[in-house]
Amino acid sequence: MRLTSDSKLKKLIVIGDRVLIRPSKPNEQTASGLYLPPGVQEKEKVQQGYVIRTGPGYAIPTPPDEESWKQTEDQVKYIPLQAREGDLAIFLVSGATEVMYEGEKYFIVPQSAILMLEREEDF
Repeated sequence: MRLTSDSKLKKLIVIGDRVLIRPSKPNEQTASGLYLPPGVQEKEKVQQGYVIRTGPGYAIPTPPDEESWKQTEDQVKYIPLQAREGDLAIFLVSGATEVMYEGEKYFIVPQSAILMLEREEDF
């Protein structure tokens, strides 16, 4: 399921190990039957939603270059995130930041606050 077809979301750049999530409706259930009961969602300790955009991941420090004749690269390298666009994420609300963008509610969530992902893949 690709949820990033909206051109308005393509111009958003998520930084570092963060993920942009569109919360699902309380009674929304996935094809495999996964959903959070209303009682859990009302307590607002955990929430679920679909990953819309992901950051590049965890930055890796570049080792010092001992060979001064080599051309220096300013490119930063990253360890990629486990979360991918289209995944259903269950995450801790306490670690998330709620934002409104063009009239819709989203959460910016660090990967460490994501408890579980459900991914639709063809094996």
